[in-house]
Amino acid sequence: MIHDTRARWRSAFLVAALCLSCREVVAQPPAVAAAVEGDFVTRDFRFGTGESLPELRLHYRMLGTPRRDASGVVRNAVLILHGTGGSGAGFLSRTFGGELFGAGQLLDASRYFIVLPDGIGHGKSSKPSDGLRARFPKYTYDDMVRAQHLLLTDGLNVNHVKLVLGTSMGAMHCWVWGEMYPGFVDGLVPLASAPAQIAGRNRVMRKMIMDSITRDPAWNHGDYTSQPQQGLTGAVNLLMMMTSSPLQWHKSGATRDAADKWYEDQIKSRLASTDANDMLYQYNASRDYDPAPNLEKITAAVLAINSADDVVNPPELGLMEKLMPRVKRGRYVLIPTSDQTRGHGTHSLPAIWGKQLEEFLKSLEPKT
Repeated sequence: MIHDTRARWRSAFLVAALCLSCREVVAQPPAVAAAVEGDFVTRDFRFGTGESLPELRLHYRMLGTPRRDASGVVRNAVLILHGTGGSGAGFLSRTFGGELFGAGQLLDASRYFIVLPDGIGHGKSSKPSDGLRARFPKYTYDDMVRAQHLLLTDGLNVNHVKLVLGTSMGAMHCWVWGEMYPGFVDGLVPLASAPAQIAGRNRVMRKMIMDSITRDPAWNHGDYTSQPQQGLTGAVNLLMMMTSSPLQWHKSGATRDAADKWYEDQIKSRLASTDANDMLYQYNASRDYDPAPNLEKITAAVLAINSADDVVNPPELGLMEKLMPRVKRGRYVLIPTSDQTRGHGTHSLPAIWGKQLEEFLKSLEPKT
């Protein structure tokens, strides 16, 4: 059932109490604390293109309880933002939430109020495959961040955020958050990103993905009766290469036959769970992303982390070294390639970058 703002907030805590009493939890690994799910609906949401939706739905998951100081400001909220094609559910895995959200861990859900939204066009939030297809508004990252802000302020009654942490697309959203809502957030942790316009190979790979879909005659301007398999297969191939790690792929397919089998299984699984219009919109949303001109507007502390084996954000471009000095309270960490890194996917392994996050969280605490 879809609830509006305050009513949704009150009912969420009732659901949380029921979950704790009867141990009925969201389907997820047992190592991760129970998450309460909900839907926030904002009316007449206007996109940057001028398009609008009578109702925009944002699905979310939350753990913990918001805590306010004497002046009524929430001091323990943490917003975690997923990558392109993902959803907030991905953060409930053993390798992410199992490393961060448990008792005594860095983002212990008994101390922090953790919000895991599905971005516009993703997961259980409003998206083209819901029915509008190519008539769905052509959203951008700015639209996605504005909707996240509305979810917090109007939906969950959160007036301040301690930390915004994001992976890949969510990392790019971190930079947008810092510029769009200075003063609302204490700290930003973008994982696997650069605060610059998407250009060069990164842009070309994204264009290849989009063109592969739209140039398949079966796409039919978005009005297909079945998924355009040829175009979608090409798009998934490009996506796999974007996020690949040579070392880890060799482990997955150490022989010719093993590699062939692994690839066939990957394609089958990914095609079964991917909609062409949704994927097209997800990659088109990055078209206007460019935080570089306004980095000086960011007042929050920033910890930017990339990995050296990331195909999407290769360190040899030198973008971070050039741009980070303009971030007043910014620090950049480049993780060397190792047996533990996963290329672009290193962003989702806090076992690798947790020490840096721990130091950063300490720096956000009030000085005594």
